[in-house]
Amino acid sequence: MPKMHVSLNVANIPDSIEFYRQFFGAEPVMVKHDYARFELSNPPLNFAMNARLPDEAGDNGRLSHLGFQVEGAEGVESARKRLAASAILSLDETDTVCCYTRQDKVWATDPDGNRWEVFFVTDADVDAPTFQGEACCVPVGETADGSCCTPADRQDAVATGKGCC
Repeated sequence: MPKMHVSLNVANIPDSIEFYRQFFGAEPVMVKHDYARFELSNPPLNFAMNARLPDEAGDNGRLSHLGFQVEGAEGVESARKRLAASAILSLDETDTVCCYTRQDKVWATDPDGNRWEVFFVTDADVDAPTFQGEACCVPVGETADGSCCTPADRQDAVATGKGCC
């Protein structure tokens, strides 16, 4: 069954985990130094939190992105075709590591700048040192040469759909 995906930017992962443990009445399924995820069955929800540095003004406590987690590669392919035919496909990622998992995914950005993804997890726990992936690393990531993405890099990456990693 597909499930809704919500990703928030948070200032403090441990504090946010404790809040959402109490709010959802559930334990997170993954906790990293810069990321945590809850998988709820009722309602079906993949709820993720991404650490943001205090100097990233305006990002803390704000929406990172929305999406739908689908059950198979066919769901991603169907979304890819639909979004491409509608000319709203902004990024196509196959076999990418993001959010400590390996995924196939596609992205679209609405007129207000809200990012939406449709994704299928092909490997649920990838041993990666940090939160990463083309679109995922737009908020927190490194460039190909290992240097950190700048706010301008991130803005350009979102606008062009290229990512900054």
